[in-house]
Order: sequence, then structure tokens, then C-alpha cells
Amino acid sequence: METEVRSHRGELLAHQPGVCSEMLEVAEEANRAGDFNLAVEIYGSMLSDLQQPDRSLCLRKAESLTRAGRISEALDSFCTAASLGKLRPEELPVLVETMARTLREKELGLSNAHGTRSSSGGADGVDSDDECADDEALDLFSCRLCRRLLHEPTTVECGHTFCKSCVEDASVEECAHCEQRLGGKDAVPNGHRVDVVLSGLLAKLFSAESQARKFWVEGELLRKNQNLSEALEKYNAAVDLVPSSGRLLCQRAALHMEMRNFSQAVQDGSSLCRMKPLWSKAHCVKASALSGAGQKDEALQEFLLCVALKPDWTEVKLQAQKVLSEVFSSVFESEEVPPPLHPLQGGLGASLIKPPALLRSLRPLTQKPGSASSQDSEVSETQDESLYRLPSPSPCRSELGAGESSTKSLASVLAALPAPPGGLKRKRSGDGPVVAFNPPSKLLRPDEESGVEAASPFGGRSFPAGLLDSGDMECSLCMRLFYEPVATPCGHTFCLKCLERCLDHNSNCPLCKENLSEYLATRGYSKTLLMEEVLQRYLGDELAERKKIHKEEMKELSNLNQEVPIFICTMAFPTITCPLHVFEPRYRLMIRRSMETGTKQFGMCIADELKGFADYGCMLEVRDVKFFPDGRSVVDTIGVSRFKVLSHGQRDGYNTAKIEYLEDKKAEGEELAELLKLHNAVYEQANNWFTSLKDNMKSQILSHFGQLPSKDSDPQASPSGPAWCWWLLAVLPLENRAQLTILAMTSLKDRLIAIRRVLIFVTRRRPR
Repeated sequence: METEVRSHRGELLAHQPGVCSEMLEVAEEANRAGDFNLAVEIYGSMLSDLQQPDRSLCLRKAESLTRAGRISEALDSFCTAASLGKLRPEELPVLVETMARTLREKELGLSNAHGTRSSSGGADGVDSDDECADDEALDLFSCRLCRRLLHEPTTVECGHTFCKSCVEDASVEECAHCEQRLGGKDAVPNGHRVDVVLSGLLAKLFSAESQARKFWVEGELLRKNQNLSEALEKYNAAVDLVPSSGRLLCQRAALHMEMRNFSQAVQDGSSLCRMKPLWSKAHCVKASALSGAGQKDEALQEFLLCVALKPDWTEVKLQAQKVLSEVFSSVFESEEVPPPLHPLQGGLGASLIKPPALLRSLRPLTQKPGSASSQDSEVSETQDESLYRLPSPSPCRSELGAGESSTKSLASVLAALPAPPGGLKRKRSGDGPVVAFNPPSKLLRPDEESGVEAASPFGGRSFPAGLLDSGDMECSLCMRLFYEPVATPCGHTFCLKCLERCLDHNSNCPLCKENLSEYLATRGYSKTLLMEEVLQRYLGDELAERKKIHKEEMKELSNLNQEVPIFICTMAFPTITCPLHVFEPRYRLMIRRSMETGTKQFGMCIADELKGFADYGCMLEVRDVKFFPDGRSVVDTIGVSRFKVLSHGQRDGYNTAKIEYLEDKKAEGEELAELLKLHNAVYEQANNWFTSLKDNMKSQILSHFGQLPSKDSDPQASPSGPAWCWWLLAVLPLENRAQLTILAMTSLKDRLIAIRRVLIFVTRRRPR
């Protein structure tokens, strides 16, 4: 835009009588090279040669003066241009940026790296809550979507928690924490539910702010439905509860402006600036309110502060340019021209026009060091006003020519003004009170103005010590502190293990009885991360004790000698696969615990009418588990070792046993030679039997158990003996009791003899 304006001015100047195009190009080249003072001299010389001043040339000179840092002279030149024709906003970007930069560096003392995040706001810069969002502090209890205290907290599938309304917003597509895609309102059959425990916790810890958030949300809904007066009542109630909420004051100020209550909006903006002096959004709110109230001079000062605090906030810069053009125009719109009270050189007429507060506020920016003494501060307001004598719309050559340094220009008068005591003064248009202006860097921080509650050791919101106790974070199933808390779709929270055990028996929520079959089917047991963080931060000792108890329980469950879980079902053998269909609640729990402890093992025994299960069995190791939507599962296991039951027991509904593992006795010398001979003979006998089977029977065996394992070179290498023996024992047509007898043998020789007898028996009985 700036380049286009300058190009247009150049075309006009090139056709202006008396303007030398070569000198104009030299001035432009000086500007491009950064030699702005040379450009000023050239433009001044060209103006002095003109019979009538040229507005475009005045603007070029004003911009070069501005770039050179000679703002006092630049203002005078801009005023001259304004007297020749109304200044447009697009003609003032350089002046705005330079004044904002000077204010930033000299008054605020900020570096260029501070607060330069890109922003792009709405037309008034107020309604967009994303503007300057980094100025709003986030803590553990803030929603990462709306950046406010959680209201109606809802935990989504990934375990993160947001406001219910934020999650259901159609524009929200992914989690702000982990970027997992969120399904939105339609993805949950019964809609997102409020997390009951977290909702109660927030209401207890932050009662005032929680109630304020409720009013706030209700106010937003009423405002959306154009019930502005009712919305204002809700906002007022919320502000009464939490007067220090910057976001809330921004919302109320925007509503006041929507209702054209600009004076109230200005009050909210002023409160924001006091609370957060370096928050650009606060000054933007106040500037918009002042602009709406017609106080353009004060609005401009706030807009300049916005640009100073956030230099790349484009929309605010455009607003500042617009207001600045209006301020310049207002100087020349007075209909009455009274006699001059302070004569200017050059015979210029002067108007008694009330000086814009903008020009007062620029005095520290245009004043040279030492130009105002301490005694100057005693000059009265009346004397100050008498010095503001603006040139008439027809300036003479003496103002614009080489003798300009001898002319007492408007900017030089401004530079000579004394500094009002207590900071720069701004006077409202009309008869309102004089308001003192202090740069934000000189204002007290909120915590310096009044006493506040001690901050949390983790930062963010705080609450009285002892207000949160372990009873607030207790599982309603185990009546202990939450361990790995998970939230159900219906909004209730339980320990993960407690919930899984309940769902083993029934697919309904233990509290509200809502059907959770779909939740069970997906097994989306993501831990509620906010609750885990609360436990770690504020109930660390209690959580450590709870973890200790859980660790001891897991250690006890993982002891595969003292208390081995027993699955009572079928015969199992070492090295042989044993697929299981698990549907009983007790065995669901047993399989899950074997996975959680990391052992992935349990015992398999056949039933016994007297003892409950047999005295011998085989340990199985889980290789894979596939779950069905109704909670059933198919478990792929393989036998690993044999055991003898020493004692029977029970735990949480399933059987347990104290066991000792069985190993084959080693043979040596002549006994070993006989064993090898027997081993080879029985293997050949077994291979011949399998080969002689009918194809259909052979196919069934192969599909279930695989090929007959090869003969071992060392049959005593494994504590359980050769794998082919167990493969053969599994496929031979024997009753469980006969299989159990062979399983219990600890002599490989005895096992081979028993297998040979069985092979002889089944071979003789085979139909010819």
C-alpha cells in the first residue's frame, strides 16, 4: 500500500510545474539509501522554489523527516499537508510506525524481540480472543481450547480434558494437547458428558471463578442470541465474582460497545490497562472504546501503545492510521477563527483550536534532551493551551522554504511545552476530568497494587492448603485413592482396574447403569491425564502410598510359585499350542492380570471332583489376545513347563495354587545309551503311525498341532524332554486321566515306554 501511494504521488509530482524530475529521483534514491536528511533538504529546496505549496511534496518531506527521527518537524510538515487537503489513512503508515517504535524504545524500554508474534484480529480488534493469546496465562485447570477455567469439563477419548462447549464446537477438529482427531458432537452417541469428579473438584477449589464461568458462558449464549441486556447482567455478575479476569473484561467491553455504552467500555478498558499494563489487547480494547466515544486523541494514544507493544499487529496499525487522519482533519474543521492569542512568524493567521491530546502525548517523543526544565512543570494548563496556535490553511513560503529554521513551527512549540506533573496529561473532549497517563512500564503490576492469595508452587491458580483431600479423589468401587483414573462416556471416573473388573461382569456403568457396550468394544481406556496430574501435584504422598500398595499387589500376583492362577479347562502340554475362548468374568480378570504383571503365564489343569482341579498341570504362556465387543476374548497360548500342585487356593473368584515345577531326571552311562536307543525306536514307531493315518485325519492334526517335531539329538536337553513326545501325547486318542499320568512322570524312559504301549494299542485297533 505504501509503495503504491508513493508511486502515485511521484506521477503527480512529475507533471507539477516547477518540479524537477531529476531532483525528485535524487531524493528518492537518498531515501532508498537511508540518507533521509539529504532527502529532506532536497524536498525543502523544491518547496521553496514553488509559488504555491504542493501537498504531495509536503507529504514526502514529512515522511523523510519521520524516517530521520525528526518527528517535531515531521508533524509540522504533515499539518501543512493536511491544510492543503485531508490526510488519508494510507498516507500515514510511516508516521504511525515511527511514533510507535519511539514510544516502544524510549518510553516502554522494550526490545524488538518482545511481543512480536503475528496477529490478525477483527475489525475492532476486540472480539477475537485469539489476539495476544500468549498474554493469557495457562495452568493445570485451564482449557487449552478457550484458554479459560474449565467449564463443564469433558474428558475425550485420548484422556485430555476440555470444556464441553469447546469439544462440541464444530471448528475444533483435533486435541490441543496430542493433536489426536476429535470426533465432535456427533461422534459420541449420547453426546459428550461432563466429568462428574472434575466438575465437583473445580467447584470446590475455585468456587467464585467457577460460578463466574457459568455466568460468563450463559452471557455469551445470550449475546449470541441478541439478548444483550440479559447478557450484560450475566457479565456483570461474573465480573463481580472475578474482577481481575482480563478476558472477561474484554468480553464485557465488547458488549458495551455493541450496546453503544462507550463510557462503560472505556472504564473496562482502563481497568484492563491497570491490571495488565503490557498487554496489547488491553490497550486495544480501551482504544476501540475511546474511538467509539468520539475521543479520537486518546484513542490514538492507546492504538499507538498497541502497535508499540505488538509491532506486527496489522489491523491495529490501520486503526491508528485512520484515527490519526481524523485527528489531523479535526484541526482544520473549526468554523470559527478567533483572533490569535500567540502570533506566529510569517504573518500567518492562527485559530484558537483546542489541541489534540495526541500532540501533547508526543511531547516526550519530539522533545530534545534538556529542552524542558523542572521549573517548566509549573506552567498552567491555560498557558499550555495558549501556545497551541495552528497555521491557517494557506501557509506562506517562509514556512516552507529555507528560512524554516527561523520559523516557530507548531512542532517546535510542542517540543518546548513543559512536562505536566505526574506524567503526561490527557484531557477529555468536553468538560470531563483530566486523566493522567503513565507509560505501562511505569505502572504497578497487579500484585503490587493489592494483596493476592499466595501462588501455587506449580504456578497458575491457587487454592487454600488443605482444601483438597484424598476423599475428593476416591474411587467409588475400591474406596481408595484413584490409581490410573479413567472416565467413562457417561462422565464417571474409576480406577482402570476397578472398571475393567466391573465390565467383566456387566457392560453397564457401576454408578448410573448406562450401557457401556460400545466403550467396552473399543476398549478406549485412556487415563484421565488432568486427574493424574492433580494427584501427582497435590496428593503426592497419598499417591505414592497408593502406588506402593499396587506394586506390592502386582509383585504378589507375579510370584509364579506361591500363588499361581489356575485355569480349569483342558489338558495342556509343554511346547504345544493351546487356544482358549475366555468368556467367564473370573478368567477375564485372570488373563488380564497375567498380562499386567508381565509374566503372561498361568497354570492349566483339568477338573477334579474332589479337589476342584488336578494335582498336576502345565504352565501356559500368552502369545496373543484378541478381544470381542462383548468382553469375550480368544487367547493364543503355548505350554512352557509342568508343575505339581502343593496346595489349593482362591483369589478374586478364580483358583490359585502353590506349585513346584517338574523336571525329568537325568540318565547317565549305560542307562543313557539304553535311553537313546529307546528314544530312536519310539520316534520311528510314532512317525510310522502318523504316516499311516488317513488323509482327512492327518489334515485335521496338521491344522491344529502342526507337523510332528523332528527327533532331538539330545533328548535330555529340555527339562520336560523331547517336544515330539508332547506333540504325540496331544494327538493320540487318550483319556485325560491317562494323559495326566504321563504328564506327571519325571522319567523320560517311563514316558517313552508308556507312549510305545499306547502306539502298539492304537495300531492294533486300527480298522483294516
